[in-house]
Amino acid sequence: MAAGNGKTGEDLVAWLWEELVYASHDAYLAMTPRPTEIARIAQGAFEYVYDDYASLEAQGVVPYHPTMEARLVLAIGRSAPRQPKRDDSRLRGWSGPSLKDAYGPGWDRGHFIAYSAGGVVDGFELNVFVQRRSLNRGWKSHPRGYLYRQMEGYCAANIGTFCFSRPIYCDETAKPTFIDFGILKPDEELWVESFDNR
Repeated sequence: MAAGNGKTGEDLVAWLWEELVYASHDAYLAMTPRPTEIARIAQGAFEYVYDDYASLEAQGVVPYHPTMEARLVLAIGRSAPRQPKRDDSRLRGWSGPSLKDAYGPGWDRGHFIAYSAGGVVDGFELNVFVQRRSLNRGWKSHPRGYLYRQMEGYCAANIGTFCFSRPIYCDETAKPTFIDFGILKPDEELWVESFDNR
């Protein structure tokens, strides 16, 4: 897919960044009939657009609802070296003591932006989501999962690659039904794939 509006280099990245933030925001509002509290949060080399629905509940703006969850709208930025320390102890407690008990077999705690590409883990749980294990682990026996991991690996191996992850939801929970993952290649073509997370 050609990216760009005639822009190149850093101008193209800056233009894509803002266009994707606004397009993702608008698409999210169209698929989300409930009230939203959208925030843009910079963390490392990435920006996370986040619907902090839980803050509306905490403020009493909306009543507590057991299935309406705060969730990511978009993660976007440039791949960066992995953090020197990955603390998975916090991650193990995310979404309860056992993901299998909550969601059944076949699920992992995945990352919208991979740790290997500069995604934050410890203390930044909005980068974490319930991900189909075959997609997260990139097994060769599952071609789409294998492609997903190849794209993450490309970002990790080519520091500074502009990329994004956009979840698509079909209910009110934070577990996406699909994930659009995109990379701006060196020839300034935008490589975007949609992955089924059902």
